[in-house]
Amino acid sequence: MTNQQKLPALHGIFPTPVYITKRDLDFSLNEKKDIEDVIKEGMHRNPANSASNNTYIFNNKLKEIKQFCEQQIKIYVEKIINPKEDLDFYITQSWLNITKPGQFHHSHYHSNSIISGVFYVSTEEDDKIIFGDPNKMLKDIISFKLKEQNPFNSAILGFPVNNNELILFPSWLEHAVEPNERATTDRISLSFNTFVRGNLGDTHSLTELILK
Repeated sequence: MTNQQKLPALHGIFPTPVYITKRDLDFSLNEKKDIEDVIKEGMHRNPANSASNNTYIFNNKLKEIKQFCEQQIKIYVEKIINPKEDLDFYITQSWLNITKPGQFHHSHYHSNSIISGVFYVSTEEDDKIIFGDPNKMLKDIISFKLKEQNPFNSAILGFPVNNNELILFPSWLEHAVEPNERATTDRISLSFNTFVRGNLGDTHSLTELILK
């Protein structure tokens, strides 16, 4: 036993959390009407898709979906951030996205937010969300041709998305939607940002921040 060679170990350090869960309930008639009403209120064009003029949907619509998202945010905070303080993470802005067949969503991140989320209303086969490595520019200083991609050598990674699924991730993480040329219907998703109330940091280390 003492002469047995120890096997090599490969560790992924400082991983980026991407939390994916699904709501069991189907969309209710009231939820479908709320979504239709948001669309009727007006959409504005982004570079290659559309977003709702209403950017505070959860303030007075889709109450049950909001509650589901809040429950999952709480789990995310407990499992991933795991703060010592008793903090209140809350949803700030929330808006609807429509991506028509062949359209895309440019790569971006969300400022003034801690956790961002996407809840999927309508998707098609092969729909994905694409995440970009925040260190990809540093890694591309030396570029290799790859036999195949893995989580260690990839600059981007995609996750399939489905109706009634929720994805939560750090707001600084770049994400995008590639064109789905096989799509025949609109892809509809509900995005939101979050912030926090409570006492952060520590008085003695001069890092205290009180957010109300």
